[in-house]
Amino acid sequence: MGSIVTLLHEKLTRYNWVGFYMIDTKDPNMLVLGPFRGAATPHTRIPLNQGICGAAASSGETVVVDDVNKDPRYLACSLETKSEIVVPVFVKRKVVGELDIDSHFSAAFGPDDRKLCEHAAAFLGKFIESH
Repeated sequence: MGSIVTLLHEKLTRYNWVGFYMIDTKDPNMLVLGPFRGAATPHTRIPLNQGICGAAASSGETVVVDDVNKDPRYLACSLETKSEIVVPVFVKRKVVGELDIDSHFSAAFGPDDRKLCEHAAAFLGKFIESH
């Protein structure tokens, strides 16, 4: 996970915050912050029924928000964040976490970004499943 977030954060400069949230093994209704790159966040634990992260984990669907200020689900952590993508990570068809990326640019995540992020999440899921 650390390698994935470092690579995405360093190589894609409009990806200003990149991190994983994983389902808490002791509380399956809670996401817990894992490896990340970017500014510190106050959101180290997110209930599955809150925020864009909670929506993606609950639905099992990728969520792309072009303007976080227009989405009432957004849990504000940085005034600079303009857009966000959250991609669930699956192991044996069950959501175990997610890849969360914020950008300081509006509508930063197009179809190619979505494809890349979904590939990274799927790669992690396969890695977890095989270990």
